[in-house]
Amino acid sequence: MKMASGLMMSIMTCLLMAVDSNHAFSQDNYPSKPIRFLMPHPPGAGMDFVSRTVANKLTQIWGQQVIVDSRGGAGGVIGLQIAAKAAPDGYTLVPTSIGPLAVNPSLHKNLPYDTLRDFDPVTTLISALNLLVVNPSVPAKSVKELISLAKAKPGELKYASSANGNTDHLAGELFKTMAGINMLHIPYKGGGPAAAAILSGEVDAIFAVYQNIAPMIKAGRLRVLAVAVGQRWPTLPEVPTVSEMGVPGFEVVNWYGLVAPAGTPKQLISKVNMDVVKVLQMPDVVDVLAQNGMVPLPSTPEQFGAFMRSEIKKWAKVVRDSNIRVD
Repeated sequence: MKMASGLMMSIMTCLLMAVDSNHAFSQDNYPSKPIRFLMPHPPGAGMDFVSRTVANKLTQIWGQQVIVDSRGGAGGVIGLQIAAKAAPDGYTLVPTSIGPLAVNPSLHKNLPYDTLRDFDPVTTLISALNLLVVNPSVPAKSVKELISLAKAKPGELKYASSANGNTDHLAGELFKTMAGINMLHIPYKGGGPAAAAILSGEVDAIFAVYQNIAPMIKAGRLRVLAVAVGQRWPTLPEVPTVSEMGVPGFEVVNWYGLVAPAGTPKQLISKVNMDVVKVLQMPDVVDVLAQNGMVPLPSTPEQFGAFMRSEIKKWAKVVRDSNIRVD
């Protein structure tokens, strides 16, 4: 009886060793098949551009195809709901942004995923430049003048956003709160209609991503008042920040990041992090990002995790103070 028991224990030990060995082997040879970038954003958006840029470089490094699978809809909810249920084996990675990860937890009452529970951070990817711009007909040449105008005409100035609850909307609400002004929010169905509205003079101002409005700025059809980030932008050093122009501490970092389904082995996350950071430091990648108003923002998984927690807390306050709901 003891011998049979001992034999069974030996067999079980060998089986466990074999499983561990196979697991380690699979990690050492990762990736051994195509990888899916499950992107919860529509094709053609800024996140799509960044995802494909990084995916193409990783395909060269890994010798395996990195396929961008767009699952946009409902402000990123649909894609992240799918991603949260994906196998945590390193073959599904999720490039996404501030909205789905940090803002949605406060906007949605019954969100079908939990950012911190359902995803493991890999690295931040980039910071996209946000600009405060106005229609040239607005008699304000600076942020201070815009604030004075808004105080003189409470509720009359209008600002656009690409949708209720999107980052440009929340940037406007944060600006209103910190500047002590009242402006009317006009939501549109996407960045294109919002840009058209400010070009026509239907609205007065917008916090817009540089990539979406660069041609309009260069053509003189929009007036730039400030950058929304905490310090002057490298490629627009002459443009002041909102913070230095009368709203101290104002900052909206429109960031993109890479996460994986929770439970993905740390060894795989470390490898992906190392290779993605390598991509973000490539001169040609830095150049193409700069042309689109973006800068690389690589980090360790731990740094990204801490950053996500701080961003969730920050935007929860903005959503609460502004009483914003999308469901």
